[in-house]
Amino acid sequence: MAGILLVTGGSRGIGAATCRRAAKNGYRVAVNYRSDKTAADKLVHELLAGGATAISVHGDVANEADVIGMFDQVSAELGVPTALVNSAGVGGAHMEVAEFELQTLELLMRVNVIGTMLCCREAAIRMSTARGGTGGAIVNVSSMAATIGGRPGNSAYAASKAAVDAFSVGFAKEVGAQGIRVNTVRPGVTLTDMTSTVRDNESVRKAIESTIAMNRTAEAEEMANPIVWLLSDEASFISGARLDASGGGFVIGASTSGK
Repeated sequence: MAGILLVTGGSRGIGAATCRRAAKNGYRVAVNYRSDKTAADKLVHELLAGGATAISVHGDVANEADVIGMFDQVSAELGVPTALVNSAGVGGAHMEVAEFELQTLELLMRVNVIGTMLCCREAAIRMSTARGGTGGAIVNVSSMAATIGGRPGNSAYAASKAAVDAFSVGFAKEVGAQGIRVNTVRPGVTLTDMTSTVRDNESVRKAIESTIAMNRTAEAEEMANPIVWLLSDEASFISGARLDASGGGFVIGASTSGK
């Protein structure tokens, strides 16, 4: 049964695609944004025009007060969230370890890791049956980078997503008896604003596609579908899982042996 869904980073990319898919499935949707109010309001208008119930919610997930305010606003305007998708994230700068800058690393971890944890905390407070809630489902958006340490220059980003994976498994164990399911989806390279250097550069895109088993990158909708499925009752016994939405995963070269 559909319910009330908050999507962080919901105004663009995988978050926006998730909002659209969830609205079609009957969810009342809260579209979170940090700075692009125009994009969030445009998406909300689109969802409303399609017959859905939706609102935009401002909040920086790296700011604790914003996170609390965001959940309070959703609870007041739509009702207590029964589903959460943590899609807000930053890619960070392309840096080799010897070039690491503290400020860049701190922002990366505050958004990708601490922001996810704070949102999960607020969701648990409201969803937990041990605290008077009715339960719920959470999907944290990770990355295939977490499984291999990232491509060269992206080890910090990979580390942030590996932290999301580890946290999500532990969190799922903690709240499993409290009516809350927690899973992660690990996208492969997906064409969004965050990956514009891949999306907008054909030679770069083709080079990356050659390292993916299906020999192509993904569209945001191909991530939204498994995310929304994991929120649904069809996934009622799935928790603590890490789903690779990766096009078959990474490959190194193509076999010419014919075997």
